[in-house]
Amino acid sequence: MASGGRPSGSAPTGGPRRRRPQEKPTPKRLKRLHGTAVAAAAAGRARTRAAARRIGQLPPPPGPFRPGFWRSPIRGPWLTSVFGLVLLIGIPLLFITGLLSYASYNPDLSPLNDETPDKGVLGFYLFSWPTHPYWLYRLLQGVHVTLGVVLVPVLLAKLWSVIPKLFEWLPVRSIAHGLERLSLLMLVGGVIFEFVTGIFNIQLYYVFPGSFYRLHFYGAWVFIAAFVVHVCLRRGRMTRALRSRGLGAELRTDLAHTVPEPPDPDGLVAAAPAPPTMSRRGALGMVGAGSLLLLMVTAGQSIGGWLRGTALLAPHNRDPGSGPNSFQINKTAAKVGVTPALVGPSWRLEVHGRGAPRVFTREQLLAMPQHAAALPIACVEGWSTEDQHWSGLRLADLAALAGLPDAGSVLVQSIQPPGPFTRVVLRGNQIRDPRALLALRVNGVDLSLDHGYPARIIVPANPGVNNTKWVHRLTFRA
Repeated sequence: MASGGRPSGSAPTGGPRRRRPQEKPTPKRLKRLHGTAVAAAAAGRARTRAAARRIGQLPPPPGPFRPGFWRSPIRGPWLTSVFGLVLLIGIPLLFITGLLSYASYNPDLSPLNDETPDKGVLGFYLFSWPTHPYWLYRLLQGVHVTLGVVLVPVLLAKLWSVIPKLFEWLPVRSIAHGLERLSLLMLVGGVIFEFVTGIFNIQLYYVFPGSFYRLHFYGAWVFIAAFVVHVCLRRGRMTRALRSRGLGAELRTDLAHTVPEPPDPDGLVAAAPAPPTMSRRGALGMVGAGSLLLLMVTAGQSIGGWLRGTALLAPHNRDPGSGPNSFQINKTAAKVGVTPALVGPSWRLEVHGRGAPRVFTREQLLAMPQHAAALPIACVEGWSTEDQHWSGLRLADLAALAGLPDAGSVLVQSIQPPGPFTRVVLRGNQIRDPRALLALRVNGVDLSLDHGYPARIIVPANPGVNNTKWVHRLTFRA
């Protein structure tokens, strides 16, 4: 025996042990393992279904989750579908005019024009914005803003008609139901976000945590994606509901003969309806009257003339005074920091291009051949002016003076302190339009300071903010 008390020749207890060769998987063993996995999965599914049944048997929480909470006797698939049909027509028109409004800024021309620089594939549709017809932007933005305001009562009525769906119990019953609920959440959240930000922008109430343009643009894409999914899921049900009763018959049904719709699988019809206090005819009339009223107090800011006085929701001066410069503006010179000292006798226009820059006083510009154009100003908030009679120098002539008669673009810079839209880039087609001017006068007199004295840009079908005021430098590029 060895001195350590361990039999000689025995291996140390802590030493390495010989590994047993791995057992090769046999078909019988694989089959056994597969059967075990299948049985475990089945057991898991059974436990999940049992848990779901137990949860489903729990009574709904008190309040709006209880079916008896919603008791309106006129709520049902037909009324919801009528409001939905109006939105099905109006919302795509809103979306298209909004996208065209974004395209009018020529965002793919220069980062200076683009308030949404990370748009990526969402800018797939962009094209060179035309200058014909000259009233194109005025029409598009007037329709976009006015329609958005007019649809507010319809939207609120639609949300009221489906509000029981927002408090369904259980909130999620299956994967398919969960996806539908997610699309509904995105739809409701998206539409509220888009309408609220749009109305705030009309009122110049900028409380957004970032650029309105960026938030409204991305919000529109999220909302329209949810809208398309929702329409695809509900199209059949909406069609059946609209065919279930005639509009004419409902418009002839008074309060005394108003009864609830038959029970529906979506749970919109009240389980225990209260006596009616309004007919469906009355509900449709109230929503229609609300939309008509909003049309009357909004459309005037786009149509102009005597109707401008009716645009009570327009924050811009509905009565800008009298005289040749008495037409609407977005912001005054004082508000943006342009003082008379900045545009006094020392003001010069710099024209850059091929060769040495050219510098002109206002008197020298007035001594050159003058051209005229009758063009409106239309702004993203939906307001616009009638055609004003501008006179000044054609941008095409200034491009020729810069040695670039076929210029592909021009960088316009304002003397206004730095901020959004104090610089803008215009396309070659905008430069070459004979109505595109560096305007020096309007309606037979000098521009007022608020309207851009000593010189401003005016281009057909161009958004108002891109008709830069207080211009001091033009840089033409090939």
